[in-house]
Amino acid sequence: MTGATDVTVEMSDATFELYEDTGGDWRWRLRHSNGNIIADSGEGYASKQKAKQGIESVKKNASAAGIREL
Repeated sequence: MTGATDVTVEMSDATFELYEDTGGDWRWRLRHSNGNIIADSGEGYASKQKAKQGIESVKKNASAAGIREL
């Protein structure tokens, strides 16, 4: 098939959940398969698209994030 790309997808034990809160803002949370919330947006977004951009930013930047002990 012309233009096809082989893509390897790693399965994760976590899923991003995108939802509208009671105030009408869009939020995301990262939930582990055991039900625990690993991370959340911490803020509401005015649009679903902006919330999705927040998810993509976390996906892009978190893999290289370091650890700082306080």
